Amino acid sequence: MTASDGAAPDLVWFRHDLRLSDHAALLAAIRSRRPVIPVYILDDSAGDNWRTGCAARWWLHRSLSALTAALEATRSRLILRRGAWDDILSALVRETGAASVHAGRLYEPWADAKDRAIAAALPVPLHLHRTTTLFDPSSMRTRLGTPFTGYTPFVRACLAGDTPAPPEAPPKHIPAPATWPRSDTLTAFELQPSDPDLPRALAAVWTPGEDGARRRLATFMDSALDHYDTGRARLGAGGTSMLSPHLRWGEVSPATVWHAAATAAGHRGPGLEAFQKEMLWREFAIHLLRHHPDLPDTPLRSTFTRFPWRHDPDDLRAWQEGRTGYPIVDAGMRQLRRAGWMHNRVRMIVASFLVKHLLLPWQDGARWFWERLVDADLASNSASWQWVVGLGSGSAPYFRVFNPVLQGERFDADGSYVRQYVPELARLPDAFLHRPWEAPADVLKNADVILGETYPVPIVNHTAARVRALDAYAPFGRPDA
Repeated sequence: MTASDGAAPDLVWFRHDLRLSDHAALLAAIRSRRPVIPVYILDDSAGDNWRTGCAARWWLHRSLSALTAALEATRSRLILRRGAWDDILSALVRETGAASVHAGRLYEPWADAKDRAIAAALPVPLHLHRTTTLFDPSSMRTRLGTPFTGYTPFVRACLAGDTPAPPEAPPKHIPAPATWPRSDTLTAFELQPSDPDLPRALAAVWTPGEDGARRRLATFMDSALDHYDTGRARLGAGGTSMLSPHLRWGEVSPATVWHAAATAAGHRGPGLEAFQKEMLWREFAIHLLRHHPDLPDTPLRSTFTRFPWRHDPDDLRAWQEGRTGYPIVDAGMRQLRRAGWMHNRVRMIVASFLVKHLLLPWQDGARWFWERLVDADLASNSASWQWVVGLGSGSAPYFRVFNPVLQGERFDADGSYVRQYVPELARLPDAFLHRPWEAPADVLKNADVILGETYPVPIVNHTAARVRALDAYAPFGRPDA
């Protein structure tokens, strides 16, 4: 059977798997020996209240452009449509006479509900494949047959089980239909940010698409994996993989990353172990979201629904804009605005500052991250914020309140990170860079720093904020509270 004989095609519905390599849905369609029509549907109504944020939409535009080019190299093309998933898929099935639809499975609760409705409404089968995880989050169970609630037992179960299957190569040719359905233009998706400076800033850091993911992976394997266990903690050293947005958009499969790390020559030590555990945190977050669909908004520990959060728009805005007066916090928040990304250590520092120093609701922080991160992922974002707050099993203890000064001095000892993102402090000596309010007047003058003018004074005193947080947390801090 060939594409030219008018055979009914299969639709391949791309979602969070914008690649050709190791793509189970695409390969299943090709193996059906029918023509294949790749499709992407932009549905801004999908996701309930979690419409894709501005930074992630910029990434999506570039990633779809890269996928289009990759498909054209195989003599195929990407059909773009905008509208409700169910309406568009039904229309495409009618227009093309498709025999079936193949897609990668999503694990967000709203997506799961929509997929069930679509499968029931379509006149042809909807085949869902695992394209975004190492393991099936629905099948992972404790010895008692219950879902995992703790990260460490989850990791042990993953490592004790079967090794993830090796990735499959991309197809060299994708059989095309005799005629193609109409496609919208990528420009019509209106994914580009309204802020004209944001695309330039993001493009200076990132190369979305499968080729960009492949280069990022190769660089990390060559330069950072061996020392990942120690190098990832240094904020200015480039010791992290920075693969998170490529994984979030599925430009590289988790299996590809896992096997690249496991088979790289010499990578058998603590660097590999630490990196694999980071990958398994992503899997654990998806597992939590799968079994706790209200994870993005509701604390895992129900007693925290009564927590006395403050509501202070001025403090929230200062945190969002990187004007808290704590250099490591401000550097992280400014990196987020400029690069759409933040080092994981700094994510913990700034999150802890918001919920413990300022006692502002963690949901406000999660929403801001969602809007500004290129790797905004509902599972990882929600689980990570709950971990920092101390809402889940295995979370950071409630009495852990990061000291932003000591965190800066420990993980940005040479000050390169703060100087990059808070340039108004660049001339301060290392001894005062993370605590400028303690600098003598002559040191501030020589560095052209005027506290309260060129750089803000701290919006809260660390010692007083810590006491306030411990007092607020005390009734809720016990696991049985």
